[in-house]
Amino acid sequence: MIFAGIDIGSITAKAAIIKDNQLISTHVLFTGYNTLTASQKVFEELLSKVNISKNEVKTIISTGYGRNSVDFADKALTEIICHGAGAHFLNPEIRGIIDVGGQDSKAILLDNNGKVTNFSMNDKCAAGTGRFLEVMARALELDLDLLGEISLKADTPANISSICTVFAESEVISMIAKQEKRENIIAGIHESAAARIATLAAKIKIQEPVMMTGGVAKNIGMVKALENRLKCQILVTDSAQENGAIGAAVLASTL
Repeated sequence: MIFAGIDIGSITAKAAIIKDNQLISTHVLFTGYNTLTASQKVFEELLSKVNISKNEVKTIISTGYGRNSVDFADKALTEIICHGAGAHFLNPEIRGIIDVGGQDSKAILLDNNGKVTNFSMNDKCAAGTGRFLEVMARALELDLDLLGEISLKADTPANISSICTVFAESEVISMIAKQEKRENIIAGIHESAAARIATLAAKIKIQEPVMMTGGVAKNIGMVKALENRLKCQILVTDSAQENGAIGAAVLASTL
């Protein structure tokens, strides 16, 4: 049987299809202004890609900040539960998850069965989120996707003391004016975000093995900064960005 998961985030919409307990495919596109339209488009494009009709999909579960706008889903679940299920599906050994999305960050603890036993979430401030990195990339006049690789060239990460995104942006602009090396500024940005996220992980006493999920997991500089803070290796799969949608599809198969 075929099951689907749709994860509507603040920046991207993701969809995943599972058939006979195997991940068939995933798809990602920008959410845009209308979350319902984004959910329909990402699902339809995924179905087209794998040549499956909507009628063949037994159950659809939606997740993410826009989950309640997916009116064709059979059920909506929180991204906490879905990221746990997705990580466990991809690697049953995982006990800790660091999920950094567009507008929030989460640290999640799992038991041996992939069930969430505890979590901590930063959803009141952009610091330590994808939006934080997006603002900083704009201040540096760089493509967001370039931050990771450039930061690895840093010799001395800049010290960014402000927790607030707005004030941190002002610090970055001042550093640019003083001709601080761009790579050092970016490394400092990653260190600042990692410190915020590490605080969430400490609250739940996160356990290894740890997996990082969400779109920010594609940023190698951010992953390295977190590994240094948490003093452990962090696993990042090729499906990190789509992990929530995968988990939603996995949970759809259990209904």
